Amino acid sequence: MAIKINFNGCIEETASVSAFDHGFLFGDSVYEVVATHNNLPCFLNEHLNRLRQSANAIALKIPWTDDQFKTEISRTIQEAGNPESYVRIIVTRGEGEIDIDPSSCHKPNILLYVTPLKSFPEEYYQDGVGISLVSIKRNSKDALNPGIKTGNYLNNVLAQIEAIKSGAKDALMLNNDGYLTECTTSNFFMVRNGALLTPSLGCGILSGITREVILKLANENGILVEEGKWLPEELDRVEETFISGSIKKIMPVCRIDNRLIGEGKVGPVTKKLIKLYSSVLENIGATSFQN
Repeated sequence: MAIKINFNGCIEETASVSAFDHGFLFGDSVYEVVATHNNLPCFLNEHLNRLRQSANAIALKIPWTDDQFKTEISRTIQEAGNPESYVRIIVTRGEGEIDIDPSSCHKPNILLYVTPLKSFPEEYYQDGVGISLVSIKRNSKDALNPGIKTGNYLNNVLAQIEAIKSGAKDALMLNNDGYLTECTTSNFFMVRNGALLTPSLGCGILSGITREVILKLANENGILVEEGKWLPEELDRVEETFISGSIKKIMPVCRIDNRLIGEGKVGPVTKKLIKLYSSVLENIGATSFQN
């Protein structure tokens, strides 16, 4: 297994960006994370579309077409030769003056990181994991909108540090109004009376690619879905919780801080959605979610 980095179309085992790159200096960049399944990138069209939405939101012009991205991602995956790969796509503002004004940056840099795909312990999915409701708030959507996937992740880093100190696997954050939002790199779901509840985009969350697939699967399979606003007290009234993401997929959560969720085990709705999502992955290239 190998790590390969595609830097502006050149594939190497290591790469360096300039100390004057605004992505390094100011976090002035956008990114996406894609996982492969059966060595094919999952939901690549959706990821590239969101990458462009993020770039447009920060007035960053991406120099590659989607076809160029697909060609270079495929080439880098093949050269890495991993059974399954983690692909991180980063577009930085490029080199410029040491000044937050981006007008001195004329050439964005594109980096594709391909590494062996991390696998989580099977017991995480069989027994569930614990997360922590932390004091760090999610970025306000009126400041740096969490719906824009940028390199500015310091508040998520601080939230994760707090969660790790408490022995949790991830941090669940509130927004400034006190409503539940999402975890550091995962969307958050609850199940109450058989219905699937998840914070709405208006709460200030990322529109996760996996989240959208889960909502579609739930709607297609008779699971009532509600997107809304919930205070932390709602956690006392739910039977199941789980988190989702491109790498985690659907990961059950059976404990939040010292509170067991439901009976403290993986519930039937979560199990059903895991099975449905696994079926989608097995049919990548032959479903409505094809790349």
